[in-house]
Amino acid sequence: MVAPKDSAAASSYAARQDHTLLVLQGGGALGAYQAGVYEALSEKGFAPDWVTGVSIGAVNAALIAGNAADSRVARLREFWERVSSGVPLIAPAALDPMRRTFNLFSASAAATFGVPGFFHPRIPPAVLAPEGTLAALSVYDTQPLRETLHEFVDFDIVNGKGMRFSVGAVEVRTGNSKYFDNYKPETGDIKVEHVMASGALPPGFPPVKIGSEFYWDGGLVSNSPLWYVLDETPNLEALILQVDLFSARGKMPENLDQVLERAKDIQYSSKTRFNTTRVKQFEDVAAALHRVLDKLPDKLKDDADVRLLAEATRRRRVSVVQLINRRFDHSSQAKDYDFSRATVRALWDAGRDAVHRTMASPEWHRACSTKQGLQTFDLAQ
Repeated sequence: MVAPKDSAAASSYAARQDHTLLVLQGGGALGAYQAGVYEALSEKGFAPDWVTGVSIGAVNAALIAGNAADSRVARLREFWERVSSGVPLIAPAALDPMRRTFNLFSASAAATFGVPGFFHPRIPPAVLAPEGTLAALSVYDTQPLRETLHEFVDFDIVNGKGMRFSVGAVEVRTGNSKYFDNYKPETGDIKVEHVMASGALPPGFPPVKIGSEFYWDGGLVSNSPLWYVLDETPNLEALILQVDLFSARGKMPENLDQVLERAKDIQYSSKTRFNTTRVKQFEDVAAALHRVLDKLPDKLKDDADVRLLAEATRRRRVSVVQLINRRFDHSSQAKDYDFSRATVRALWDAGRDAVHRTMASPEWHRACSTKQGLQTFDLAQ
């Protein structure tokens, strides 16, 4: 079941297909890029009826789905101003020669002292806590994030189902992926715990208990919720804006720091490419099977097995438009926990710019017109 289209939220782009989705990858501080993307999309009249995320993508998704349309951008900006460092901004010309050093210092500060409104180091540290307690299971305490989410997200709006909302986590004991979805009765009401579970990356953050199970960050299984969307709705007709915080493509590293950064990019972007490749292969097989079934004699068309196979050949009509955060020249392997305000604002601006370049592409209107099967577009290069 997909979200019913809300005519009040429908955009000119949504008019060309049944649904518009915003899919948000995990990536810590890099999530500011997603906020910039949403701001630019909102200015262009793009109004998703389904938003889904993992990790920091779940936090941004909650800020979007848990606020009225006219206050979503403001809430995103308030959140990212809250969690970014208050280090005074330096004029770009003065900062550029030392930018990478500045970013590494900021990331080190976040790792040492925590991030306001997000997390702080455990005192006493986890190694001194009794075994089996939550305090013994993580380096940081995420109580500040709980308070921030309660302040910035109205969960009554989320549970009002004006927009479908889905966030991914993983069960600690079984290792199984689990999605909490406000359109799934078994989820119950969405609460702050569901969002925090999606972002509970070990060993930094503690697992979050929901019901009788404990959950960690959904990115441990897959850092992109695209697979959930495509598996959940096999006959989907939609325009999907997928906002990735790590780029699968990149330059050959020149030093050890770049090696670690490149490895992180590949690790966290790999499932996105796998998911789209797998779905494209399935679509090709379904199309071939449909052609084979058409060649059968009429007397076999009512056979139970043939009807079952015919149902499996029903194809989706999906366009996936990728908005990918590509590395800055001054970024490092610590970029996902560099919460300096200068970097957060640069990421926000990069997200906005990616939307503008995507929509200025001659291919944008073709991407909005979904065709049989799955199409993928990367128009902001």
